[in-house]
Amino acid sequence: MRGSAAEYWGDVPARRDAGRPRGAPIERALLAATLDELAQHGLEGLSVARIAAAAEVNKTTVYRRWPTREALVAAALEGALRESSETLTDTGSLRGDLRAAVLAAAARMDSSTGRALARAALALADGSPGEASEERSAALSLVDRAVARSEWDAARCPPDAVFSMLTGSVLHRVMLERQPVTEAWVDTVVHVIATGVAPRSDR
Repeated sequence: MRGSAAEYWGDVPARRDAGRPRGAPIERALLAATLDELAQHGLEGLSVARIAAAAEVNKTTVYRRWPTREALVAAALEGALRESSETLTDTGSLRGDLRAAVLAAAARMDSSTGRALARAALALADGSPGEASEERSAALSLVDRAVARSEWDAARCPPDAVFSMLTGSVLHRVMLERQPVTEAWVDTVVHVIATGVAPRSDR
């Protein structure tokens, strides 16, 4: 099968996944194995063969769903973001919501898997423009609640820019400064953002 996906991934061994459940369970197993592989070996050392073996399927099962390694990693990133976005719950106040968002981002980043995901996301940024759609949707819901409570001036403070600051601050703290995310640090970040986005009459 020269010139095919099989050639891209290498020689294809005999099927080992015959009779196994198909569809969503297999995809979940493969994406979980991809996250583990990223945590252990990083993007450059990622092996589709090891991922397939961990999920107990053949490599053909992988490339039928994701024709390139980049597509597989992007899918794993999107799944991780979808799970993390579920932590952005309504606490009843903007400061509470922001605090929960900062702590969720810090918890995700302060792990071998989180750091590997951050590096992979940066490496794939040019080729995966839509991979953060789930997290962005949850963030916009947070902003909508804050606007309804008159805690956020959305016309003056675009949500995307603000959440870039929030996630960027956590990324810088954990991965570049290599410092712990302390209660005092979280309070400072939340105070700066909440004060900055508040309607001027509330300052």
